[in-house]
Amino acid sequence: MAQSDVALFAPLPVLTLTVEDHAGRPDIHLHAGSQGVWQARMLVTLGASVTMCCVLAGETGTVLRHLLEDEGVVVKAVQGTGRNGAYVHDRRDGERVVVAEAPSDPLSRHELDELYGVTLSAALDAGAVLLSGPADHQTDEDAVPADAYRRLAADLRAVGKPVIADLAGDRLGAVLESGVTAVKVSHQELLEDGRAGADDPDSLITAMHEVHEQGAEYVIVTRAHEPLLLLADGVVRIVRMPQLQAADTHGAGDSLTAGVTATLARGGDVEDAIRLGAAAGMLNVTRHGLGTGDVEAVLKLRELVTVETLGEARQHTDDPPEKVTPRDLAERTRES
Repeated sequence: MAQSDVALFAPLPVLTLTVEDHAGRPDIHLHAGSQGVWQARMLVTLGASVTMCCVLAGETGTVLRHLLEDEGVVVKAVQGTGRNGAYVHDRRDGERVVVAEAPSDPLSRHELDELYGVTLSAALDAGAVLLSGPADHQTDEDAVPADAYRRLAADLRAVGKPVIADLAGDRLGAVLESGVTAVKVSHQELLEDGRAGADDPDSLITAMHEVHEQGAEYVIVTRAHEPLLLLADGVVRIVRMPQLQAADTHGAGDSLTAGVTATLARGGDVEDAIRLGAAAGMLNVTRHGLGTGDVEAVLKLRELVTVETLGEARQHTDDPPEKVTPRDLAERTRES
């Protein structure tokens, strides 16, 4: 019996301070933040138990532990020698204005080794493992080397655990070397990584096949306000949902990943996973809190998500009965 539905590798959470306007007066909010935190928050909202594996250090780390545990997350933390990052954002005028940002200190070799062991131990007792990256402003090798992700993904797969990765850049390339169950990536990240030459469906579908061939069983591509694309079992699907009024689009992709992970961790199929993930992301954009939502609303929105098969993908046989290229699939995307 798994002790947690999801073991979450979120190496360096950050402390966030956001200034809002409340009846003409400043309203200050203090929260834990970063990609992994937002994913954990939505996983808990959806009823999944989460063990977060991370490094906590300095004054910010002390505060972060309390904030995370108060949200219902089990924290398995390595005590670091540096500090966790923090930022101050002013949102009183409706847009996020960066007041100050302090990045996390890079992990030492000893801290990374300890975090690796903590994560592997938690993963052995979990239904699935979610690999997330450090904060957005950390460059590829600043905090956690890409090779650590490669080794971790390889070991997790070796012990038979489903691995979901929400990564880009060198870290995405590293986990693909080891093989993962599912990858979620945005069309913008595919462009920035040079995996897609353009953001049209033709280029994106070609890139999805390449990501699959490099090591991802399922590939999910978000496209801002356009329908999601899913490649699973050799077939490309388009995922449609209503467009709700957005209060803040930050964290929507992380909520999507959380919904997908929660379903796969419990043995659900990939279509059920993408429906729940799409609904969680859809609700998140209507709220100012990142990775937040109401589970009842998510479940109702899930019924409005449609998944349509675009056609049979490329076949890897000498004489397939029907061969549909990524270009053919792109044309069907435009027509649907």
